Amino acid sequence: MIPVSESDEGIVFQVRVVPRSSRSEVAGIQGDSLKVRLKAPPVEGRANEECIRFLAGLLGVKKDRVRIVSGLKSKTKTIAVSGLQKKDLETVMTT
Repeated sequence: MIPVSESDEGIVFQVRVVPRSSRSEVAGIQGDSLKVRLKAPPVEGRANEECIRFLAGLLGVKKDRVRIVSGLKSKTKTIAVSGLQKKDLETVMTT
């Protein structure tokens, strides 16, 4: 399982994105990050938008509760999700 920081606001974890994939999907774990393939290209923030949309759908939360804390121009991004607990993420990842 990937390292997840938990606070009163929610959770924070790292994602390693692979843009321009054939479909958006979770592709396992790479190092300390959740590896996510995204259909969108890394142009004009489209991969970041797709990352937020995909993770919100995966976690069952609204898009405005998911934000990229750092790594806007990097493949490794730090993601914060408000209103979730570590166990919620673990439940989604094991199903």
